[in-house]
Amino acid sequence: MTFATELEKYGDRSAVVLEDGTQISYRELARRSDAIFSLPGAPATSRALVAIECENAFPSVTGYLGALRNGFPALLIDAGLDGQLRESLYARYGITHILKPQGIWRSKGTSTPNVHPDLALLLSTSGSTGSPRLVRLSLGNLQANAESIACYLTLSREERAITTLPMYYSYGLSVLNSHFLAGATILLTAQPVTSRRFWDMLNRYAATSIAGVPITYSTLRQLHFETMSLPSSLRTLTLAGGVLSPDNTRWHAELALSRDQRFFVMYGQTEATARIAYVPPERLLDKIGGIGIAIPGGQLELIDKKDSPITTAGVTGELCYRGPNVMLGYATDIKDLAHPDTQGGFLRTGDLAWRDEEGYFFIAGRLQRFIKVFGNRIALEEIEVQLRASGHDVAVTGRDDLLVIALRSTQTAADILASEVSARYRLHHRAVKVVTIDEFPLSSTGKIRYAELLAATASDQPWEVRTK
Repeated sequence: MTFATELEKYGDRSAVVLEDGTQISYRELARRSDAIFSLPGAPATSRALVAIECENAFPSVTGYLGALRNGFPALLIDAGLDGQLRESLYARYGITHILKPQGIWRSKGTSTPNVHPDLALLLSTSGSTGSPRLVRLSLGNLQANAESIACYLTLSREERAITTLPMYYSYGLSVLNSHFLAGATILLTAQPVTSRRFWDMLNRYAATSIAGVPITYSTLRQLHFETMSLPSSLRTLTLAGGVLSPDNTRWHAELALSRDQRFFVMYGQTEATARIAYVPPERLLDKIGGIGIAIPGGQLELIDKKDSPITTAGVTGELCYRGPNVMLGYATDIKDLAHPDTQGGFLRTGDLAWRDEEGYFFIAGRLQRFIKVFGNRIALEEIEVQLRASGHDVAVTGRDDLLVIALRSTQTAADILASEVSARYRLHHRAVKVVTIDEFPLSSTGKIRYAELLAATASDQPWEVRTK
């Protein structure tokens, strides 16, 4: 049994509150999640592969839960993704039926592909680009991660989480999963944190938590979060999906402490369903910049270049994770959907990290994000972390023999930073390019689009921010 198949046990408790004030009970949520698969055009064949074009709206939630409850493997996809990219994915994986955001089915008229019986969900590794590489997740993965999150966040039936992240994004989806597991309430909205309607809903229904990525918390600070009139019910703030600057982390941690709130800094990957590690709020000010300890039921470890375990504090290696929430494996085409579990509960994260004397982990960089400048390997993530720690609002990208730094500041500051970086990392000045920008290009989940940044900044063309 899972959080999706046991919705009825919470009976008349409020499961979802919509923007117009409509409240849906758990019993009604279960009924309507099943009913959506009885609508005209819905799949009739067991195990048909469906795509759910997601918005933070009720039809998408019921479609997702209905798929899990009735055994239909589903691809969650951004409803706002370019139409050609969506259709390309559907063709690549043999999608048979599509649930539109309005709750209307569209049949593709294709035959049901061969899908492994354990496969329940497909998520893109890059939801805003239509990446053809998907993560294969089982019901067991989803349930294990929901249980772990509910455990360390101590979720109860009294929680009321307001949606701030898209549900096709593993972090946003995990908020739904963990709260439905606990019998809690979801305040379902597509409004951004910059909208008055978002804060009206948060206050009207006494939200208990906010989940955000780094850009969310940077925005909250710009909105003067410290002066906002907030309900006393708001007790929990969670951060994942990237690195928040040390200054912003400390600012939010101290503000939360002054308000008797909990601020959780977390680390996760879609490959582990959602979350892998967290920093207990009471230790956050001591562990600024860290990702913390493994979630309940999981285990973190470090390995060196020879795949040997690293047990000494302060030594950097690749971060690896073991746990029941680790994916079944990747899919790159329709044939991969039939594959069994290829991971065995073990994940190489691709991140470089080190452990302190107390067993708390800190990210040092990412294996995949590096360039070679005149033969020397440069870890882009590590430079970005270091420059942000020094107070520079930057995003770092590049190609071989050119380190590119996008800086949100003045041209004078850019010239100074270029000289500083050249000297600090012993790089020829021609190998360092610092450009000034107004805003970083972001995905719909708030992550920096490094490929787009590089394409614009590494050329001689004027910089132009493009937004989704």
